[in-house]
Amino acid sequence: MRTIDDLNVAGRRVLLRADLNVPLGAGRIEDDRRIVASLPTLRTLLVRGAGVVVCAHLGRPKGAPDPWLSLAPVAARLSELLGCHVPLAADTVGPAARAAVAALRPSEAVMLENLRFNPGETAADSAQRGAFADQLAALGDVYVGDGFGAVHRRHASVCDVPARLPHADGYLIQSETAALRRLTRHPEKPYVLMLGGAKVSDKLGVIENLMGTADRIMIGGAMAFPFLAALGHPVGRSPLASADVSRAFHCLMLADEADVDILLPIDTVVAPEPAAGVPRLTVSRDDVPVDQMCLDIGPETAKHFADGIAEARTVFWNGPMGVFELDAFADGTREVAHAVAGSGAFTVVGGGDTAAAVRELGFTDEAFGHVSTGGGASLEYLQGKTLPGLAALEN
Repeated sequence: MRTIDDLNVAGRRVLLRADLNVPLGAGRIEDDRRIVASLPTLRTLLVRGAGVVVCAHLGRPKGAPDPWLSLAPVAARLSELLGCHVPLAADTVGPAARAAVAALRPSEAVMLENLRFNPGETAADSAQRGAFADQLAALGDVYVGDGFGAVHRRHASVCDVPARLPHADGYLIQSETAALRRLTRHPEKPYVLMLGGAKVSDKLGVIENLMGTADRIMIGGAMAFPFLAALGHPVGRSPLASADVSRAFHCLMLADEADVDILLPIDTVVAPEPAAGVPRLTVSRDDVPVDQMCLDIGPETAKHFADGIAEARTVFWNGPMGVFELDAFADGTREVAHAVAGSGAFTVVGGGDTAAAVRELGFTDEAFGHVSTGGGASLEYLQGKTLPGLAALEN
């Protein structure tokens, strides 16, 4: 795979596919980490004299313009971070985009409007997707793929444009794949895999794929419910899918055969609902009331997990241990974060919820070896799947 260091970009238009899919609240950016992560590649291209055409998506606007999902706040924040104006074209490949690109000079950048405003970006039909890719490719001389959070999607800007232009990967994709390779190819032992949060089915795939690689798997949060249920422990009113219980039981059998330790909560914090001010109680995993929900791991579990992390040389953590957004149910995630940050291991924090949790609890990204921006792409990589966006850059 070629990198941007292999490309001659001076005086050329570079179509940069970035991952700028940031959370918005009332039109304001709530977390700009993905914008910040795009800066090393963008700054390098600008310093080397490229005219950069930044393209990205935001949310799921279903192939039509949606003012609530405009990239305008992102372009404004990017301008602040770069210290120079990055204008936003009013469309993706229409007259406004073509005019903005035509006016672009070396060492300047322009941003296209949300790619998903055009139905061709996400079309299942390859001809429709290809037609949009043709229009995008016409806006650049070379292509740099740096939106790691989208490389698991077979979308026009991710997979089809690289086939139409000389292409290379950017620094964010390089750093993400380097960190994930360390988790999948000869990781330093002992290797602890710690999973929590939601998206249970995706993480079950990670467990299945890394069963022979990880030495110890710690499971908390909503991720623990199917495992506890598979072993006959009550989970009260906590969300539970029967298909996940079956797969969790299969994972437990695989772990037994592979001699891998799976550590589950031994106590839990329960309440009637995830809300501020509700009465809460810490109980053993065998004593969860039928009318309560498990909303955090208990203190004994947090200590048990922390002790295991202290022995590790490699740690991958994806998913909070409870409803960290509410202070009453944040203790488990906080204790685990302290353990991961304080370990001497190579640590990777993955998933938007996990990254948001550690920040909200007062930890900086520098406390960990790598904080991934990849979300679902990271999980699919760790499941051993081929990511179409990476495959396109390798061709």
